[in-house]
Amino acid sequence: MTDHSTTADHHHSADAVDVFGFWLYILSDCVLFATLFATFAVLQFSTYGGPALHELFSLPYVLGETMFLLFSSFTYGLAMMAHYKGNTRRVLQWLMVTFILGVSFVVMEVNEFVHLVHEGHTWQSSGALSAFFTLVGTHGLHVTIGLIWMGLMMFQLMKFKLTPDTSRRLTYLGLFWHFLDIVWIFVFTFVYLMGAI
Repeated sequence: MTDHSTTADHHHSADAVDVFGFWLYILSDCVLFATLFATFAVLQFSTYGGPALHELFSLPYVLGETMFLLFSSFTYGLAMMAHYKGNTRRVLQWLMVTFILGVSFVVMEVNEFVHLVHEGHTWQSSGALSAFFTLVGTHGLHVTIGLIWMGLMMFQLMKFKLTPDTSRRLTYLGLFWHFLDIVWIFVFTFVYLMGAI
């Protein structure tokens, strides 16, 4: 009885540290993105005689990017609903749809960067473009890391099915993924929409 309660206490303590560590990471990411947004706010008009940022963007194209990411958040929610019902097959199906939507977002973002660089608008062209590439690129890097994590989760689910460990990891991945969606809404509003006004 004592051994069992000691094991349970140790497991509960490990879970608490795990949760604390994850939220500490999310808070550090909040600070990172807040710093990048502040930098962009300061540098967004530093074009050094070049075109303004809003002249370089296609708002409908970026709206398409945004829809891919927002729908991926919705499909991840459907994966979690299937998870709560204990349906591993459905979780995998919705994770695959989420993965495809996430990859589509990253491909569109990389295509936007390539198009800008091809036209001679690199991160070295101006302070505004430097801030833009850093902010949007950092978000894109986070989405790419999220996709790698999602691929690993799908592999674990195929191998181990739904266990307490895979369930916890799915929850953390979901929080991370939704956090990236929230950050992108700020990027879309602050960088693209407000820049176009």
